[in-house]
Amino acid sequence: MTVTAIKQSSPGRLIVSFDNGEELRSTLGAVTELKLYSGKELDEADLEAFRRLSARFLAREKALELISRRPMSRKELMDKLTSKGETEDTAEYCAGWLEENGFIDEERYAAQIARHYAAKGYGAGRVRAELSRRGLNRELWDEAMAAMPTGDDKLDRFIAARLKDPEDRDEIRKVSSALYRRGYSWEQIRSALARYNAPQEDL
Repeated sequence: MTVTAIKQSSPGRLIVSFDNGEELRSTLGAVTELKLYSGKELDEADLEAFRRLSARFLAREKALELISRRPMSRKELMDKLTSKGETEDTAEYCAGWLEENGFIDEERYAAQIARHYAAKGYGAGRVRAELSRRGLNRELWDEAMAAMPTGDDKLDRFIAARLKDPEDRDEIRKVSSALYRRGYSWEQIRSALARYNAPQEDL
């Protein structure tokens, strides 16, 4: 099979035409790496290598665009790419390339997640759930959680805003359940209620 034309379709993007009528979308990087030029002969193995490299390089550009919008874990990026039609193999390649080049830093990302949810008034349980949902390795959780503030001030403000009558047991149970759903432990909730002089024996 012979390359009959290489035309630019957009900055960094090319369309490579072959004598059998086939046209392949590619990138300048892929064409340069395989040293393609008009008139070059390719056998089936060469053509398959070019298809694969083109798919990877095009997906890599898509991955760079996605990661530039917001930080992601490897899993989040791979899920996003496969949902857009990329194969698992290509998604894995892109995630690995981004990680090697410092675009994905899961340790830093885990710490960002912990700080973000702590600042919004959520407890450790909710933070762990978010770290898990994003597919972050459990080995990163402890360090991210250790950097979280205690959250006592958030607890106290939440109780002060919601608990109008410290003697109203129904109100206490509602506030306590709301805090538990936000990821605080019962021990933390009891301590906070004690600071507010509210009874806790029903918790």
